[in-house]
Amino acid sequence: MVLNRPGRGVRCGIGLRTPHLAEALARPLPVDAVELHAENFFAEGGAVAELLRDLSARYATSLHGVGLSLGSSDPIDARHLRALKRVVDAAEPVFVSEHLCWSAHNGIHTHDLLPLPRNEHTVALLVRRVDQVQQYLSRRILLENIVSYILPPASIPEGIFLAEIARRTGCGILLDLNNLHVNHVNHGEPPATFLAAMDWACVSEIHLAGPEDEGPWLVDTHGAPVPSAVWSLLAAVSRRLRDDVLILVERDTNLPSVDALIEEAGRAGRVVEEARCHAEYRRTW
Repeated sequence: MVLNRPGRGVRCGIGLRTPHLAEALARPLPVDAVELHAENFFAEGGAVAELLRDLSARYATSLHGVGLSLGSSDPIDARHLRALKRVVDAAEPVFVSEHLCWSAHNGIHTHDLLPLPRNEHTVALLVRRVDQVQQYLSRRILLENIVSYILPPASIPEGIFLAEIARRTGCGILLDLNNLHVNHVNHGEPPATFLAAMDWACVSEIHLAGPEDEGPWLVDTHGAPVPSAVWSLLAAVSRRLRDDVLILVERDTNLPSVDALIEEAGRAGRVVEEARCHAEYRRTW
């Protein structure tokens, strides 16, 4: 389902969090899609399953997972994967995404998104596990770049690391520009180096959010409006984005009103179109 578009030429939407669900059912939100956290709908039957059916009947959905722990050396949790497939089959989402990280070891879940060593061994591990998930779900998934507060051992630059996994598995990429910005500020990693490695045909979804300033660090709370640096990154990549890319504005804490999120989603569409128009104008001179 596609509703009134807040931007032209690209699809724009918002991350729906629990306090906003009732409003999303009470009135049609003028967005192209909504993001739902997959694990919130893992319960079988009852009100949760009915809520998922109602939302997916009204909106195109993107299911975003936080607990699959794709980079772990533990076997993929079979119960988690079965629950994910049940939700995917019920929602029929436009995208299913997960973080490029690990979060569990020896059966203990950290409830955090932890960075991976970037080397050929990890690439091979992730290729096997992404293939396993895609075959089980019978669909392509997207992988998201994460924030890291320590730099992991790395013989492969992050952008190349992500692009290589996408190349070998056929998976897509969820490019979180907020996460890219936070890593740049905290570690000095230039976004241009990461972005230069992207296969833009694989980038199907963009996340926009805002971090919070905690002294010497930016902290990825997704708890603030999209900052100017992230809007600038979106403008910089606009010409490289596919026309069918989905741009989602996320807030996980300090939740604003639904209308405030919709306004930011509308701004995302305008940023992309203005950047593209400006580039076309410059080419005519």
